[in-house]
Amino acid sequence: MEKGSREKLLMLLYLGIYLTVALTIALNQPLNDTFPSLCNPPDEHSRYKVPLYICNHGTLPTGFEEELFSGECRWTYGFYTLLPYMVQGYAMRFVKLFTDSQLALLYTARLVNVAIGFGMAWLVWLLGKKLFQDERVRWLFCFLVTFLPQSLFLHTYVNPDSMCLLSTALMLYGLVCGYGDGFSVRACGFLAAGVILCALSYYNAYGFILGSMVLFAAYFLKRRDGRWKYDWRGLLKKGLPICGVVLLCISWSFIRNYILYDGDIVGLTTKENFIKSFGIARETYHSQGKPLSEMLFQTDFFEKLSDSFIACYGSTSLYTRRSIYRFYRILFGVGILSMVFCRSRNQKKTEDRKWLRVLFHGVMVFCMLMPLILLIRYAYMVDYQAQGRYILPGVIPFMYYVSRGLEKFPLWRKCPEKGKNWLCTAVLAGIVLALVITVYGSALPYYLQAQVI
Repeated sequence: MEKGSREKLLMLLYLGIYLTVALTIALNQPLNDTFPSLCNPPDEHSRYKVPLYICNHGTLPTGFEEELFSGECRWTYGFYTLLPYMVQGYAMRFVKLFTDSQLALLYTARLVNVAIGFGMAWLVWLLGKKLFQDERVRWLFCFLVTFLPQSLFLHTYVNPDSMCLLSTALMLYGLVCGYGDGFSVRACGFLAAGVILCALSYYNAYGFILGSMVLFAAYFLKRRDGRWKYDWRGLLKKGLPICGVVLLCISWSFIRNYILYDGDIVGLTTKENFIKSFGIARETYHSQGKPLSEMLFQTDFFEKLSDSFIACYGSTSLYTRRSIYRFYRILFGVGILSMVFCRSRNQKKTEDRKWLRVLFHGVMVFCMLMPLILLIRYAYMVDYQAQGRYILPGVIPFMYYVSRGLEKFPLWRKCPEKGKNWLCTAVLAGIVLALVITVYGSALPYYLQAQVI
């Protein structure tokens, strides 16, 4: 088969698998708490009230709206960034012109995220083409990012995580394109769009915004004729339009919060004070005077975090087979260790830009660690939640290092071309099989026993 035809076939397979599995989950999982398995998505019944409010009223709610309360829960998701819920809410409002079916409205909200995930899958493929010369490793990278069971799960229910993951793909693609074409209008557009979506979707991924700013600014520091020179003109020419567009698109949210919540531009302090006003005290490791080390090393915190990073559906209640967790841990372990300790044969020495490669890797590590640090702080200080979905904003750089490491693995390098084809096919099949078993073997049977609404 010719290379172009094979590429098209793989693309159809890649996007087809995503849509088939994502739609299966989105159309079958329940909205409300269902016992004994609690197979509804985490907090969706509370989150869904925000786009439903927008759908019914045509306006944005504040965090104080009683309509957004869920049972005895005396706080709402109205305090958080609202862009993902706005897109879902106004899509629901359009559908409501034709039907009042509550099921249709729920599906509309979920399908917005399915579409966002589809866009991310496409962007990941484009990013892979820029990052990997070997077609096989590129597809390995795409499958790892898109078909990690927990990653795909985030695109199937009402949450801001889906848009957040898309924003990280946009920022990284904008940076990679910019380093290749000197930050053309197209590259700057991708970068600006990513920053906007990130700023208005999920605070946990703000490290990507800071990292993108650092890498963008670093591009204009160059060594010429043995001297370092900073291109301030180029920085201002490219950077000011990006800053202008970003500020124009995101400032309304922070100004609104400043006005509504007495200067609290992100709303989180107001949310916590609102909870305390009802006399609700959260018992945490910190409030009990227990050290952070006890939470981290004397509980199963990291085991739960690792498992739920790979696959944990329902309200953190539906796990998959242990063999799948072992498969991914081996894959991750081999990839990361090879990335660190194995040297690529084709690695070129470019000492004048070596500092930029070091900076790039430092920023990527920072972007992966920031969500983890924020999660640990939140789990210790506010509410214990060892959930891998909170660290998934770092999934793209993490899978980049895994894929690059597998490419440097001695077994791969010593294989003949035909052997590499079979080895790559086996790993890709294993990734898809792990996803299919998780969804159709571990989660779907519980979904089918529960009411969707």
